[in-house]
Amino acid sequence: MTIEQALREASVLLSKVSERPRLEAEILMSHLLHKERTWLHTHSDESLGDEEGYRRFVERRRKSEPIEYIVGRVSFYDVELEVGKGVLIARPETELLVDMAAEVIRKHRLQRICEIGVGSGAVSIVLARKFPHLTIVATDISREALGYAEKNIKKYGLHERIELVHTNLLDGVSSECEMIVSNPPYICKAYLLPHSVRYEPQNALIGGECGDELLKEIILTAKRRKIPHLICEMGYDQRESIADFCTQKRLPAPRFYKDLAGLDRGFYLQLATKSR
Repeated sequence: MTIEQALREASVLLSKVSERPRLEAEILMSHLLHKERTWLHTHSDESLGDEEGYRRFVERRRKSEPIEYIVGRVSFYDVELEVGKGVLIARPETELLVDMAAEVIRKHRLQRICEIGVGSGAVSIVLARKFPHLTIVATDISREALGYAEKNIKKYGLHERIELVHTNLLDGVSSECEMIVSNPPYICKAYLLPHSVRYEPQNALIGGECGDELLKEIILTAKRRKIPHLICEMGYDQRESIADFCTQKRLPAPRFYKDLAGLDRGFYLQLATKSR
């Protein structure tokens, strides 16, 4: 079987689970052969040596396993991160969280921030690369996730500026923090997850019975610790709940931001001003 024949066969199989079957077939082939996708196009008539290995990759994807887990990496912003079972796959919409955080860091000249739920390290790594003066304390309750974060942080030479802590929220973190940034679990328990998402760690997805419980805990953490700034990603239907909660707690009104589909995707809460 040639490379092109294998790609065509895989595209047919993947069309049942993917909106981009040919692209995913090529990504899996590139991973198998350790070649760029452009190489596949110029060597399409060559024989595929490991047909069985390729079929195993395709079968895993056909069963809805995320392609990022199969190839062991995901692209996020301007970095490539190692991922696998046990860590959440960074999504494109979370790049908006980074943009909002960058805006606040720049405007208020922040020096030290905390990330709650570091996962693979995506947000902290991109922010640390954007702002060479910035130091970050990043927490997670999952040792598996912290393992991936540590590898990715070392890959980009940021281990001296990003401190990883195994804890819930900011428990036990005593150092100064000028802003919390977080993409916490915010899906409600009853929501039926797509098959591919079920491969990912549920504790990084489910935020409670209603979904917004952890978001509210993070808001209270920022309030209690007198942290001036807070930015969180959230579910598209949680704007009213978060706004009402802030009103109940006599906090400033959050500034919500939308994703590229026009859906509410997160909020910025300025709890206090801090002069330098």
